Amino acid sequence: MTAESAVVLPVLVLVAMALLWGLCVMAVRIQCVDAARSGARAAARQDPAAAVAAVTRDLAPRGSTVTVSREGDQVRVTVVAGLPGPLRGLPFEVREEAVAASEETAPQEAAGAGTDSEVAP
Repeated sequence: MTAESAVVLPVLVLVAMALLWGLCVMAVRIQCVDAARSGARAAARQDPAAAVAAVTRDLAPRGSTVTVSREGDQVRVTVVAGLPGPLRGLPFEVREEAVAASEETAPQEAAGAGTDSEVAP
């Protein structure tokens, strides 16, 4: 009984550590995906570059790098983050991208024209 538990206990600890590592990676990945999508939406709406970076960094994991680039009418936002906490020393990073088509913004005078309509109660 003692010999079996001496072999099985380290294996159980390793499996538990692997599961925790996987959960940490997935949590960071979800944060990166959300941050990249929000940044791409903001950039597609023609928001200023500082506002796009601020929105993306607010949602991205701490210590991540954010890259915003434009290629023609498409906007690409890339978020790269390392692992949190004690897993930070591992040579592993999470990289997520989001691409959105730039929206055409209408001039202010034309945007307000024809929008005066009343809704009956």
